[in-house]
Order: sequence, then C-alpha cells, then structure tokens
Amino acid sequence: MTSIVEYKGNLRCESTHLKSSNSFTTDAPVDNNGKGEAFSPTDTVATALASCMLTMMGIKAEEMEVDLLGSIAKVTKTMSANPRRISQIDVELDMKGKSDQRTQLILERVANTCPVLRSLHPELVKNIIFNWE
Repeated sequence: MTSIVEYKGNLRCESTHLKSSNSFTTDAPVDNNGKGEAFSPTDTVATALASCMLTMMGIKAEEMEVDLLGSIAKVTKTMSANPRRISQIDVELDMKGKSDQRTQLILERVANTCPVLRSLHPELVKNIIFNWE
C-alpha cells in the first residue's frame, strides 16, 4: 500500500504517504462547490506532472554532473465542463545551471518520458516549454 486518504468532511481529504508519514490536504475547488483552500485533486495531478519531470531530469543531471538547483516549473491546469475533467496542462520549466545544447536535449528527452506524462490520457493536451538559463 502506498497511501491512505481520509475524508475529513466539507469536501476536504487528507492524504498520508505511508512510508514517510508526510501528508497533504486537498479541497474541492470553488467552481465545484468547495472552498478552494488547498490543492484540488486535479491540481495535484497537474502538479505531479511537473514534479515528475523535474525529478527525472534531476536523476539524469546527477549522472551527468549537471546542477539544476533552483529550477522551477510553472503549472497551469485547464478544466473542461462536459465531461468535467482536466483538458489541458501547461508546464513551463525555467531551468537553472550551465549546460550545453546536447545536455539540454538529453534532459528534455528524459523529462518527456516521465511516468506521470506517460500515464496521462492521450486526449489531454500537454504543452511543455523548457526555458534554459
């Protein structure tokens, strides 16, 4: 088992990672009867994509002795109404660290093979932009 998710009432859940005991809260978004006081479940999906991409790049960058410290990903999630689902995720990665074009290409290819990206439905539009320092 990976995690436990507990419904706390008022459209709020607490998710706990069993191995580390780390937890986070999700709320229903304002446009779906919630308070929007925390990430929505669909926000976590979009954010997981960016986190996975940066993690995969970090693994490869360490192998290549490239420092990506301070790199960030800006995530925008777009919902569709009928059916209600994530219709588009935009990820803009601002990459730090010195690297040549070959290294950048390798790291971008690694990011585009991350497990979260590969798990998302093919109809979901995924716009990925890499901005290198």
